[in-house]
Amino acid sequence: MESKRNYVAADSHPMNGGEGPYIYVQNSKYQTGAVEASKEMIEEAITKHFDANKTLNSASSLNQIFLADLGCSTGPNTFLAVQNIFEVIQLKYQLEKRRHLDHSDDHVHQIPVTFQVFFNDHFSNDFNTLFKSLPPTRKYLAAGVPGSFHGRLFPNSSLHFVHCSYSLHWLSKVPSQVMDSTSPAWNKGRIHYTNAGKEVVKAYSDQYAEDMLSFLHARAEELVVGGLMVLLIPAVPDILLPSDTTNGTEKDLLGSCLVDMAKMGLVSEKRVDSFNLPMYYSSPSELKAIIERNEHFSIERMEKLNNPKKHLSLPNLQMRVLYLRAALEGLLQKRFGAEIMDELFNRFSKKVAESTFFLNPQNQNSIVLFVLLRRNPN
Repeated sequence: MESKRNYVAADSHPMNGGEGPYIYVQNSKYQTGAVEASKEMIEEAITKHFDANKTLNSASSLNQIFLADLGCSTGPNTFLAVQNIFEVIQLKYQLEKRRHLDHSDDHVHQIPVTFQVFFNDHFSNDFNTLFKSLPPTRKYLAAGVPGSFHGRLFPNSSLHFVHCSYSLHWLSKVPSQVMDSTSPAWNKGRIHYTNAGKEVVKAYSDQYAEDMLSFLHARAEELVVGGLMVLLIPAVPDILLPSDTTNGTEKDLLGSCLVDMAKMGLVSEKRVDSFNLPMYYSSPSELKAIIERNEHFSIERMEKLNNPKKHLSLPNLQMRVLYLRAALEGLLQKRFGAEIMDELFNRFSKKVAESTFFLNPQNQNSIVLFVLLRRNPN
């Protein structure tokens, strides 16, 4: 397959690294719940669809299995996901190896397999924290791969398994139209497409489709035939609008805090009007249509993920605010400066506390999609 797009210089927006109360490592329990909830589904996917014989033999190096976790951040969720994948593939390999022991000419399965795991995120990700947190008892080789997953990261046909959790709702960039005061899609007074006009929503939707197609094209080049890809993607139910979900409404609420601060002269109104979050939550039907435009993957499974910890984490006011701050503070600091962060999130905290919508578990209606793709021979 000829490469049409190589390396992408996407906007960088890593989670909070380092130390302190607002770092991602301390405020990612919601994402942890999704990783844990997907464990059995990943085990079933590998058991049913991962053919160690064919997949290993199609790689450039025999008896080596290459895994990649894209959008790994600083841990610990990436290590949970990788360990689960590693254990299941190892077990599957050992079982298939035993079936071939009676074949004297099958020398490949008499050699121990080596597992190499690649941890990927933006160049500005805190890889130091990630590497310091690597499990000391791990039985796989580990390496960091900085760069945007919207473009190429690995050689052709070099990966057997790709995992990506809570990352694909991030866009490679904010749609240019929503920041252009002369465009019908100018998103003045808002920082997201929630409750915005149809032109704004379309600009975001088009950017998401472009980014997803780029992501899929790059992975199609990097995965071996028969290789698997598991994606955990935050989404919006088909029957709901973004304004009906907590994911969309909390971004709208945060934007209203910035507008209030602009009116008080605490931040520049011009900066607020030209700032938008590079995040988009697709519906299941929208995502399925995009994936089907790429002929190199078959959808083996796509369904809503049941996250039992969903209702235990975010309804708590402090956890919700810390969760959002860990994810967005770096992006907001870059635009408005570090000195207003406490004021901004204090205001956000007060507005969330006054909202019965956010703290009611019945309104936690955003979903996460479990998507299993398999690399086709074409």
